[in-house]
Amino acid sequence: MINLRKNRQGQGLTEYVLLVLLIAIAVFGAIKIFGGKVKGGFEKASEKIEEAQEE
Repeated sequence: MINLRKNRQGQGLTEYVLLVLLIAIAVFGAIKIFGGKVKGGFEKASEKIEEAQEE
């Protein structure tokens, strides 16, 4: 009984680790895909702010 209980806890932990790993991979992929676009958007916004301050 005790061995079965420990195996189930280990299985739950393994599933949790796999889930966290998959989420991390998805986040890194999204950053890789959209990172340049977001950076470009911030650069454009920064330029607009600087232009508005000069006027």
